[in-house]
Amino acid sequence: MMIPKFTMTFWKAVAVVILAAGAVATIVRFGMGLGASTNLTDEFPWGLWIGFDVLCGVGLAAGGFTLAAIVYIFNIKRFEPIVRPTILTAFLGYMLVIVALMFDLGRPLQIWHAFIMWNPRSVMFEVAWCVILYTAVLALEFAPVVLEKFNMTKTIAMLKRISIPLIILGVLLSTLHQSSLGSLYLIVPEKLYPLWYSPLLPVFFFLTAVGVGCGMVLFESSISSRVFKRGLEVHLLSDIARVAVVVLGVYAVLKFMDLSDRKALSLLFEPRAETYFYWLEVAAGIIAPILLFTQPRMRRSPSGLLAGGMLIVIGFVLNRMNITITGMEGWAGTTYVPSWMELAVTVAIVALGFIAFAFAAKYLPLFDHGGEGKVHAKMELDITADLHAVSRL
Repeated sequence: MMIPKFTMTFWKAVAVVILAAGAVATIVRFGMGLGASTNLTDEFPWGLWIGFDVLCGVGLAAGGFTLAAIVYIFNIKRFEPIVRPTILTAFLGYMLVIVALMFDLGRPLQIWHAFIMWNPRSVMFEVAWCVILYTAVLALEFAPVVLEKFNMTKTIAMLKRISIPLIILGVLLSTLHQSSLGSLYLIVPEKLYPLWYSPLLPVFFFLTAVGVGCGMVLFESSISSRVFKRGLEVHLLSDIARVAVVVLGVYAVLKFMDLSDRKALSLLFEPRAETYFYWLEVAAGIIAPILLFTQPRMRRSPSGLLAGGMLIVIGFVLNRMNITITGMEGWAGTTYVPSWMELAVTVAIVALGFIAFAFAAKYLPLFDHGGEGKVHAKMELDITADLHAVSRL
């Protein structure tokens, strides 16, 4: 068996540096505690690891339930070629969210308490169980891709028999905890700045998750097509971009109506940091992608699809970071800036996600959409060979 030759490239060197910094930060975090490794305080206990690693991580993985619902529940099969990489992105996203959460918990070794010490009245209890169960569902949804590699046809057939109930369960679980993450902030009306606080936060969290799910499908498909030198399903992604426009439009209208009902529209013009960050979020994540994707030429352009997907993702990240950090700084009376170790852990977790995706793309049939394609390809080859044999007679 030949051992593949390892060659150091620029991006591999960058990954090594990032992972090394993350390893140092990890040792300090678990060896000396949160106080020694973060800039979190009693006044500001939730920072980058919750705002980006958890809230953004869960939302950025929303493409999994969005596309699974489109293909398997609404039976729009033409999107099937992009399901597998999307499910993998979602699965990796949830796995990395769980890893990130272990860093932020004060007592991570007691995470098992959620399994036996039930508190059904707690939103965090519901989120914890939904994330645990949905991660298991994603693992089962992605399992056929791994099993195909080892030709385990009987196990694949068994999983296919339960696939539809499994996907429906996954969509329900994801819908529940995507909105429940917004419910966490309903208890802080006097702490969260009014531009972001709303009784409709659960609805806003769900809509933005669906929107960024579309954005992540566009972004992941565009990047993987360039990195792995494969074709881009522009005709499919163009329709995903149109869905994104509708979702972002509904969100924008509801957001405006909510600000109007709460008499908070005047806050949009106050000269303060929260206003500027809010307009940056709206401009990048709503206005720009809507203007971009309402042009048919841009929806049919690989560069336009990538740019629009990136804008939606950036706007989503700004929204979650604004809710977690910017919107809370005024009440706390302090400015939170993450420590280098917080940044190192976050960047290392993101890098691990890219590395895992690259390995899966290299060693698994990630961009095939089922064993049927291989069977049809073999049949075509056999027919072609028979025709050649006949022609030689």
